[in-house]
Amino acid sequence: MAFIDIGFGNMVSSERLVCVAGAESAPIRRLVQDARDRGALVDCSSGKKSKSVLVMDSEHVVLSALASEEISELLKKAVNEKK
Repeated sequence: MAFIDIGFGNMVSSERLVCVAGAESAPIRRLVQDARDRGALVDCSSGKKSKSVLVMDSEHVVLSALASEEISELLKKAVNEKK
């Protein structure tokens, strides 16, 4: 099981990750609000502005202060290390 560092010492499982998206679009903001309302939001941004939103297979939504491009690069590294 490979983990990805999403900033400030927080990690998520790369195997459980479904989607990484930027946090600025209206549909993603609605997704975040819906997750907050149902208690499935995990804020890992440590008080910083959220730059990316990660959707997990458990329907949890994780906020990160790292840009989605940075998380994408970390995910590529995790996949290459697994091979």
